[in-house]
Amino acid sequence: MAESWGTKPIISMRNKILIGIALFGILLGVVSAIVMKLRPKSEPPAFTPASNPYRSGIYANGIIESAQQSGANVSIYPEVSGTVVKIPVREGEQVKAGEPLLVLDDSVQRSTVASAKASIAVAEATLANAQAQYGKLAASSALDPRSVSKDALDTASNAVRSARASLDLARKQYDASNALLGKYTLKARSDGAILAINTSVGSYISSQGGYNSYTNGYSPVIVMGNPDHSLQVRCYVDEILIQRLPDPAKISASMSIRGTTIKIPLKFVRFQPNVTPKIELSSQRTERVDVRVLPVIFSFEKPENLTLYQGQLVDIYIGEEAANNK
Repeated sequence: MAESWGTKPIISMRNKILIGIALFGILLGVVSAIVMKLRPKSEPPAFTPASNPYRSGIYANGIIESAQQSGANVSIYPEVSGTVVKIPVREGEQVKAGEPLLVLDDSVQRSTVASAKASIAVAEATLANAQAQYGKLAASSALDPRSVSKDALDTASNAVRSARASLDLARKQYDASNALLGKYTLKARSDGAILAINTSVGSYISSQGGYNSYTNGYSPVIVMGNPDHSLQVRCYVDEILIQRLPDPAKISASMSIRGTTIKIPLKFVRFQPNVTPKIELSSQRTERVDVRVLPVIFSFEKPENLTLYQGQLVDIYIGEEAANNK
């Protein structure tokens, strides 16, 4: 009986400890729930997102580019490979047709041209000598047919023909080498503005362009745009939205400049009637996804005191002129 009475205080103390732990756990759970429910106030957006000004407008990503009557910017590649030794133009500079844009190392080719030119001189001297000998033999034969054998006259005649053929070949080699020498200087094919130079003096370039260490791919050596700095915007409409595009005569569009509340009305220019895989404009230009898009080109008038650059991403909404604004 003494032992049974002695265990009661121990059991009672253990129950109190367990009850205390349970109450502490409940209290901790309640506090945690309250703390988790108290969320910090979200920060306001850095700028107001673009809004749709049409009742059923179509959204599309757009990119500003140089205005062209057809196509896009002019990408320039060299016809020959070599090391860049001189770049006489700068980005943003206006150039005229025929002006040199880039010069490659042509020392080897110049040596080839000099060698071909020397070959012409040798061939001309050989031809002159052969013609002189043939003339002497022909004159001797005319005076006395027995003074010169027919074989000797034929040999001299063949030497003249061979010398003429060598001279013709040397001149063709010289012309080809001289023409190739001109390809080591890239010239502007038309008037325009230099938008980008994707190489530098000392870099090696080829007909594939210049290697870009940032994108690990090849880029056009020089990119040219419209000479008057006029701009247009090219947007890409998802293929599932093509059927919702309004008639070209009724198309109305609005461009929103990211980071601002500025909206610029657009004027429809043309479709590029070729649905192509979508390009992730915000990433590498070579990355594609399993979505096809239709390029649509719009023109616009740039507002004063607004800075816009080619390659800048914008938000486009396309609707109808008769559509009521929201």
